[in-house]
Amino acid sequence: MSVTVLSQMLRQAGRFNKSLPSLAQLRFYGTEDNRITKMVQNNKVVVFMKGVPAEPRCGFSNAVVQIMRMHGVEYDAHDVLSDEQLRQGIKDFSNWPTIPQVFINGEFVGGCDILLQMHQSGDLIEELKKAGITSALLDSAQQKDDAGKSDSK
Repeated sequence: MSVTVLSQMLRQAGRFNKSLPSLAQLRFYGTEDNRITKMVQNNKVVVFMKGVPAEPRCGFSNAVVQIMRMHGVEYDAHDVLSDEQLRQGIKDFSNWPTIPQVFINGEFVGGCDILLQMHQSGDLIEELKKAGITSALLDSAQQKDDAGKSDSK
């Protein structure tokens, strides 16, 4: 089962626990959903985190930044601590209760734990490839492989 399917199933399961929102909340969430939709479609990879990439303000956000650096991925980062509406809005948008949150090609992938699992299994390289992004880890592995082949000649 792919991680994307798993995260979708978890989000679906969480939707049944919510009470019905008021009309004012619906208007707010509708506006916030539009803003967040634009954000996640603005770049192939988007991260909603605590802090900024140069100064993450939690260990989980820092882990996501480090994984992205290892893969050499350029991404849009949004600091949820500087915008309370965004902080709550992104949780409602993805139906995921924790920060950081990672989107690839406009699709919610998951948080730190899922991204770490994808990184360790190699699934992140595949997801990035689907988005037209070549991981720096794949490039360095290919260079080592090519160097090994030329040494054996």
